[in-house]
Amino acid sequence: MPASTLRDLIDSHLHMPFPFARNPHEREAAAGVDAWLKVWGLTDAPDVAVMIARTRPAELASYNSPTMDAGLLQIMANQIAYQFVFDDRAEDVGRRSPGRLLPMLGESVAILRDGRPPSTRLGAALADLHRQVRERCTPAQAARWAWKSREYVHGLLYEAVAQAQPYLLRTGDCTSIRSLTAGIEPFYPLSEAAQPNELSPAELHHPVVQRLGRLSADAAVWIPDLFSAVKEQRAGGMINLALAHQREHHCTLQAAVMLAIQQINGAIEEFQQLYAQVKPELSPAGIGYVEGMIGWIRGCYHWSRTVPRYADVASVPAVSQGT
Repeated sequence: MPASTLRDLIDSHLHMPFPFARNPHEREAAAGVDAWLKVWGLTDAPDVAVMIARTRPAELASYNSPTMDAGLLQIMANQIAYQFVFDDRAEDVGRRSPGRLLPMLGESVAILRDGRPPSTRLGAALADLHRQVRERCTPAQAARWAWKSREYVHGLLYEAVAQAQPYLLRTGDCTSIRSLTAGIEPFYPLSEAAQPNELSPAELHHPVVQRLGRLSADAAVWIPDLFSAVKEQRAGGMINLALAHQREHHCTLQAAVMLAIQQINGAIEEFQQLYAQVKPELSPAGIGYVEGMIGWIRGCYHWSRTVPRYADVASVPAVSQGT
């Protein structure tokens, strides 16, 4: 059957070799997320509560980490929910002026780097999330989590600056910013914590394992960009892989999505080839760590195609009306 909607077009052309799976503790994690957000007052605002209902953070955690124990899954689900709230708040503030973001981002960095006490609800939630990570992870894993989380915070400032500029970003600039704002690499230490022991420095810093981490983070965030392109285009968003291709190639959204799919398929195929190459060298913990990266690629696909936040993708035809 020919594709009738843009979502069908994505489904029929995206290379997804990793089968669907979900965590048996998903429902428990969803209830935990709602309770945690309520404790810190993050869903007191009706628009935030609606956003969480439309993004289903526990579902994303479940799809990404189907074998993770209930405790770690809850931390992951809480973190996903927090990042959705933080990201939307940063986007709203940054659109008016990137400089307005500085207090918000500065508070986050101070909490993550220096252990400074929070002064806002968002900061209090982040401090509690950091506590959860420190209690469950080893000191080295928690330090890696904080470091990668600071990279994510810094990336939001890059995004705000890019959104405020009059010139159109090229695809390479967009993917560079997207790699930071994706916020996926902070979850890798949680995947490591799910293993029976820490990875050795040789495994963590192995060039191929490092490359796998980059490919996983890119593919995992570019996939939602396919499904969110309609939403982002209507909202005037700039940092989206498909929209970047559309600007650069002056083509229809459907053609731009196909170009983005080619880029994603290339990343996934390279990931498969490199993993097959390095797998015999890895310990069981190292293999589990990389399997966690695979989970993000697979999970982001299955979550993106059905989550209400990106439902607009099913309202656009697979073929441009002008062709």
